[in-house]
Amino acid sequence: MKLISIKTGVFFLPVFFQCAVSFAQVDLSKETTSDPKGIQKIAGDTFSSVKMQFATPVKDQAKTGTCWSFSTISCIESQTYKNRLGAYDISEMYTARNIYLEKARNYILRQGKAQFSQGALAHDAIRAIKTYGAIPETVYSGLLPGQRKFNHDNLFSELRGYLDSIVFKHSGPLTAPWEPGFVSILDKHMGKAPANFVFNQKKYTPQSFAAEALRFNENDFVYLTSFTHHPFFKTMIPEVPDNFSNSSYYNIPMEEMLKTIKSAVEKGYTVIWDTDVSNDGFQSKKGIALFRKSTATGEVNTQEEEEKWSPALRQQLFENLTTQDDHLMHIVGLEKNKEGKTFFIVKNSWGDAGPYGGFMHVSEAYIAINTITIVLPKAAVDPILLDKLK
Repeated sequence: MKLISIKTGVFFLPVFFQCAVSFAQVDLSKETTSDPKGIQKIAGDTFSSVKMQFATPVKDQAKTGTCWSFSTISCIESQTYKNRLGAYDISEMYTARNIYLEKARNYILRQGKAQFSQGALAHDAIRAIKTYGAIPETVYSGLLPGQRKFNHDNLFSELRGYLDSIVFKHSGPLTAPWEPGFVSILDKHMGKAPANFVFNQKKYTPQSFAAEALRFNENDFVYLTSFTHHPFFKTMIPEVPDNFSNSSYYNIPMEEMLKTIKSAVEKGYTVIWDTDVSNDGFQSKKGIALFRKSTATGEVNTQEEEEKWSPALRQQLFENLTTQDDHLMHIVGLEKNKEGKTFFIVKNSWGDAGPYGGFMHVSEAYIAINTITIVLPKAAVDPILLDKLK
């Protein structure tokens, strides 16, 4: 995952009121459909036919590789709101620290012959919430007193050094538990996570907060990918470095995946999107992502003619390591430009980067050629497709 630090700022929510990152639960008895003038602030004069779902405020992952946690938590916040349970601000860093520990166990047991990095996939974040629960941001932010931005450079360096000192410098069986020392490093850089806490005048553990307040259920989500070197409508393990847990995803044709994303947004759901953003077509400062022709130069614009994509080209770019798993974001809307071309509204986690307060306008062709995986609520998936996956 790319480590990018961008200044955090205020942006406009899909229900279009200004809001700081920490926020209270909203009155769900009020109308929550999008305000056209508010949409205009995100879409500008370029887009029309905008369909946008509720999303919590854009955050800044800063100098961390935790986009997988930010995007997954954002989707869960949107889904919790859709389920009329409230607008929650959930801690991304509580989930991140739990996955750091899982990756460390994997690294130790595989004696250093495994991935240990800051990256992971949405599947890992969902599993972490199932296993360890969740905590409100106001209870545990992962920042030490006085810190305003995340920076895991020193944290990760110390964690990796600690693990390597155990794996490569010991001889014979381990003579003492290694986990307490690892957790102490997490506590040193991220603060100690509470075993229980009070929120909205009620006492919770992280597990009870996830179960009672969020009503979180791991089985409510479906994991999809699309590659031709595995059979369709079967599970496969995406061969990307950050899939350290060897999580399985259902493999479906890309046309089916595009249809599924569009249908999900139309029905009021949002989607976690794992993709490649290392190409010239992804320009966060412009707020636009296109599958550019090789002859294209300069800044992207929505009227630009794009390259034609195909499953074969998509597979080729994946296998020659052009298309890689390097960033996860949150698809929250659907729109068309003046020429009628489909774009997706995507919430990023790089603060208020670009002209749309941290949102991106991503073309259908860009989604098709660069997607690694998606995760979305099972209720958003066409029952016919679900039957095929069974």
